[in-house]
Amino acid sequence: MFRIQTINKIAAEGLNLFSRDRYEAASEFLNPDAILVRSASLHGAALSKSVLAIARAGAGVNNIPVDYCSENGIVVFNTPGANANAVKEMVLASLFLASRKIMDSAAWVKSLANEPYADGDFEKLIEKSKSLYGGPEIYGKTLGVVGLGAIGVMVANDALSLGMNVMGYDPYISVDAAWKLSRNVQKAESLEAMLDKSDYVTIHVPYSETTKSLLNYERIHEMKKGARLINFARSGLVDEDGVIHALDRGRLALYVTDFPSYKLLKHEKIICTPHLGASTPEAEINCAVMAAKQLMDFLETGVVRNSVNFPRCTLQEQKNYRLIVVNRNIPNMVGQITTAIASRGVNITDLVNHHQGNYAYNIIDAEQKLPDDVLDNLRKINGIIRVRTIDKK
Repeated sequence: MFRIQTINKIAAEGLNLFSRDRYEAASEFLNPDAILVRSASLHGAALSKSVLAIARAGAGVNNIPVDYCSENGIVVFNTPGANANAVKEMVLASLFLASRKIMDSAAWVKSLANEPYADGDFEKLIEKSKSLYGGPEIYGKTLGVVGLGAIGVMVANDALSLGMNVMGYDPYISVDAAWKLSRNVQKAESLEAMLDKSDYVTIHVPYSETTKSLLNYERIHEMKKGARLINFARSGLVDEDGVIHALDRGRLALYVTDFPSYKLLKHEKIICTPHLGASTPEAEINCAVMAAKQLMDFLETGVVRNSVNFPRCTLQEQKNYRLIVVNRNIPNMVGQITTAIASRGVNITDLVNHHQGNYAYNIIDAEQKLPDDVLDNLRKINGIIRVRTIDKK
């Protein structure tokens, strides 16, 4: 019986996948096998040694202590693409919000509700004042998309359908994303070249030390004069002071962000939304279902998909006994592991080993159950982080 600790409210469609004969899912467990979380921070939380995996029902994992998890052999999953359509729709809406002064004009009209008007005066005021809220069309304009992952590809393709010219920049685009990207999206040779030509720029890259302030002060001021910037990825990707300075000097026309900060709130050329990017019932369901399936695959078969700290590692369904080994990515680890197994005459029927950065992950199938002393010897090997067995019999 696997125990899943749920943190935050997880969509029932995801939780219902955990069969009651094999799983218990609850918000309170002393020693869970896995944790399913949305936005709650696990930094500083006391994670039990029993925890094998943490699944984040969402794309970002900044609420999870990934480095600590890696050091302790805890696989961290996210759900890339599960909320992509929800975020894409907000980005497309932001193109119009950034252009047509929709929010300002609606707020102004609403402010007239308590004013007395003689016959015809209200209509005259509306007609007289509408020119104050004019703005350009997006048709025929150039959209620059920074990052062509699941969301970026959808934004780029749909912007083409709206009649925009689209440029994309992503030096690390995946094969899957490349297959989905329209051939009509122009490839930018550099980020700077794209910023110089784009009337609108939207950013869709994960936050890390290498992408922190990717749109820094200098790059923001290199953007096309009068451009509009949209950020539904992460707050730390964009230099807020650089944005404000560029807005004040007319370099930028407007900034739309899903990550409000106090310094942004009072600026008339900044539209802030309260983390609405993935806030749809459909996205919450998709993320919960995807996270639950990944946990089930991992717990039952050891398969790793969409982990942020360990490599993708799959092996066809086991027939007998399966061994999972997590180790540091150092020389001769596979040799030591297989030697320890063979020392007791146990035959390995299949093996897969993949590494990512400083860590490696192994799935090993054997004809017979490994004796406890072999498992103990494996755990004593320098560089081994975690060992567990999965018995199909």
